[in-house]
Amino acid sequence: MLFNSLEFLVFLPLACGLFMLLPRQLRLPWLMLASLAFYGSFGWSNLAWLAVVVVVTLIAARGLAGSKTAAMRRLSLTAGLLTVLGLLVVLKFYETVAGAVAWLPSLGLSAPAGFSFYVFMAASLMIDRYREPPADQPRAFRDALYLVWFPKILAGPIERSGQFLSQLAERRAPSMAVLLLGCQLIVWGLFKKVVVADNLAPYVDRIYEIPAYAPPLELAIATYFFAFQIYCDFSGYTDMAIGVSLLFGIQLSENFRRPYFSGSVSSFWSERWHISLARWFRDYLYFPLGGSRVGTVRLYANLMIVFLVSGLWHAGMGYGVSWGFLVWGALNGLFVWGERLLAPLGRIGAQHFPQVSGSLILRGIAALVVFHLVLVSWIFFRADSLADGWIVVTRIWTALPEFPMLLSQFPFSAEHGFLVGVIAALLLIELFQEARPLSEWLAAMPLWMRWGAWYACLFAILILGRWQGEAFVYMQF
Repeated sequence: MLFNSLEFLVFLPLACGLFMLLPRQLRLPWLMLASLAFYGSFGWSNLAWLAVVVVVTLIAARGLAGSKTAAMRRLSLTAGLLTVLGLLVVLKFYETVAGAVAWLPSLGLSAPAGFSFYVFMAASLMIDRYREPPADQPRAFRDALYLVWFPKILAGPIERSGQFLSQLAERRAPSMAVLLLGCQLIVWGLFKKVVVADNLAPYVDRIYEIPAYAPPLELAIATYFFAFQIYCDFSGYTDMAIGVSLLFGIQLSENFRRPYFSGSVSSFWSERWHISLARWFRDYLYFPLGGSRVGTVRLYANLMIVFLVSGLWHAGMGYGVSWGFLVWGALNGLFVWGERLLAPLGRIGAQHFPQVSGSLILRGIAALVVFHLVLVSWIFFRADSLADGWIVVTRIWTALPEFPMLLSQFPFSAEHGFLVGVIAALLLIELFQEARPLSEWLAAMPLWMRWGAWYACLFAILILGRWQGEAFVYMQF
């Protein structure tokens, strides 16, 4: 029951309508039932894995709340984390290891949709309870609903428990303004998914299936297209997840903030792309390692560890079992290292040329440089294997001096024109959003323009969207 499926378009109004009609004391049980039905639609066996994670988390949370000594609290936390994170490692990597080690039998293990996301939320809940024990006895039902809440279970955001649980306690029905914002986010996310991402996907898949034989220029075009495919696929899911959640009066955290306008690789990953995962690694890995409050060598090591672990988090699923994810993480770690090493030069330049520092032209150049650095790393993220990723890089790099001539002779088609057009439309809208949110732009418009904009978006979704029920890329992680 994907967000872009007919089944979901039937499920959502029913779930939301009953939520509004039910008395407050029955609203949370209804949300639990709806969440289990939604996740169970991807295979009822998925519910067994979800149940294991939920039960382990609840037992650990109860142990943390009831332990009399610090040692017992540490034991509860350690046991809970080892269990859920150990399951994640086994389900992601066991079959890969079994394929390489002759004496290990294949067990056919694979992680269910969204497993990485709700395991990280389970770990977050346990760690937060260990660090700051709640004043009241934890409520197991609400903790369970935090883990299984259906809008975020497949691909996040990796929500933190504190704000989410406080909203559950209120059990409020949303206001008309919140309902309208939720619907707007659903429509915008659906546009990103079915009009942009799903139209780009066939071209990217076609070229990346034959990296050794596709013309270098087409490899480059497919790589550019993939950058926007992965962005619109993932951020489109997030927009819809936040919008759907608002229909039930629950606000999820922002997960994307127009990442391709980033002026640095650091801000790309920490402030604009998959923000909730970046904050998870910051709070539960980077800071415990010492963060930036250590010597230079350890600081650089801590940064690289975070990016490598992020690569491992992606590895094992997604586009095949590819260790290219580890290279993807390492490359971004190296880019952040380079930024830190060059930062003193940037400060000197700002002192000597203050009129240039922070100018629109310089910001545009920085955004282009960051985009292309990230683009190189996306090659290893998308390629079916590490070897394929290297083939793409070397073939593009070797042919780079010839690109002006190749561009003049390339047989561009209507498909290319359409795909470039939808990307341009996306970037234009996001450029306006850099100044203020889209909802504020719309609110300032006359009524006829506001409705005209949304009808145009709906028309584009219906006419230009691909409706084959394409799965969201990140639900595979």
